[in-house]
Amino acid sequence: MIAIRPRGGWVRPVVLACLVMTVTSGCGLSAELDRERDPARTAVPFPAPSAVGTDGSAGLRIEPPELPSSAPSPSPSGAVAGRQGSGCPASGLRFGTGPVDAAMGLRAVTLTLTNCGKRPYAVDGYPDVVAVLGPEGARITGVRAVAGTDQVPMAPPDPGAKAFTLRPGERARAGLYWRMAAEEGSYLRVAPRAGQAVVTLPLPDPLDIGPRNTLGATAWVPAG
Repeated sequence: MIAIRPRGGWVRPVVLACLVMTVTSGCGLSAELDRERDPARTAVPFPAPSAVGTDGSAGLRIEPPELPSSAPSPSPSGAVAGRQGSGCPASGLRFGTGPVDAAMGLRAVTLTLTNCGKRPYAVDGYPDVVAVLGPEGARITGVRAVAGTDQVPMAPPDPGAKAFTLRPGERARAGLYWRMAAEEGSYLRVAPRAGQAVVTLPLPDPLDIGPRNTLGATAWVPAG
């Protein structure tokens, strides 16, 4: 190899060879100068960029977008009576139901009324079932709610209405009876008696009652 002496001094042959072969061999002048300065390779390489700063603080990050929470499911219109064990409504009266009892096509469920307020409540007559609602809150058409059980085949006799007082903490109960049908009800629109405020009562078990069916109610009696 012939050495070339430029104006600033001699350039080693290996440097000239590196310049000539840069494209084909990948060798660069900076690499050769690094080898000249640090032949033992003792220099520590520069750290790669990090998303976390040297003081432990977070650097630039791209966070995934926050997804909106699911919208609440629609509920039937009107006030909703608390389930058993919930807080006391402003009326001081809380409705509840037991599980549905089924036998030979006859269905029955116990309706309860608890005085969770601070004043006695006079009970006399039958619960007023205004409507039976489906899972989406639509009224099941053709369902007739009646006082007494005479119009429900195989239902037990109604004891009849007797007045009594429901003191704070006490409960009354009434029976609801119907014959099995295809459409299922998930809510009752009910009042303690006709003319009082109506609430929407969620049911723990569906009422397979409609359409075009009869729901018979017995009179309120003390639950003991």
